[in-house]
Amino acid sequence: MGLVSDVTDATFATAVLERSKTVPVVVDLWATWCGPCRTLSPIIEKVIGETNGAVELAKIDVDANPQVAQAFAVQSIPSVFALRDAQVVDSFVGALPEAAVREFVKKLAPGASVIDQLIAAGDEASLRRALELDPGHVDAAVALAELLVGGGRLDDAEAVLTPFAQTLPAKTVLARVRLARSGVTLGGDIDLTLEHLLAQTAVDPSAKENLLALLDALGPDDPRYVSFRRRLASQLY
Repeated sequence: MGLVSDVTDATFATAVLERSKTVPVVVDLWATWCGPCRTLSPIIEKVIGETNGAVELAKIDVDANPQVAQAFAVQSIPSVFALRDAQVVDSFVGALPEAAVREFVKKLAPGASVIDQLIAAGDEASLRRALELDPGHVDAAVALAELLVGGGRLDDAEAVLTPFAQTLPAKTVLARVRLARSGVTLGGDIDLTLEHLLAQTAVDPSAKENLLALLDALGPDDPRYVSFRRRLASQLY
């Protein structure tokens, strides 16, 4: 069985029940006259295709294969069932949006999701593909932005992070972008740079902004983030 196969009453036992003992199988019960079926079909085929074989799809025309339809007690189509070890483990009815279908399939796929695999690959093409699959994936956006910052492509990095500007991971990288534009890097003796900027805040207004930007670039997990903010507050107030 390939990733997507047409299954009949005659082949169901082997192609679905037996096969599900090796790999999760999603059964899509549909009919040619069903409009929602035509909406769902390309979505579910795309999502399952992205699992690279971790999940397989069996498409069954209920009109041509009434025995399977009866076995699942189908009352409305499209009806979708997920089988593992010849048992139904999940199901839904109707043409769900892609995000919901993706979540349904993700629960079946062992190991890392396709997006996780793309992020782990870490190259620009893979990270951009991850964002195409899930435009709201913060980790993919941050990983891509960090890669772009490392290559000096600050404008590109900023464009990637703009939709995520209110999230903490994105704010940290955006702070690094601002620092890089001002000629400040996270290399060298950062403690010395922080001490210098803190000392300059009394006479140079820009020193405060640079200090805060540098702390944001380090991120709140860095112990200096809190300690220098407290020292700055004590010095100013």
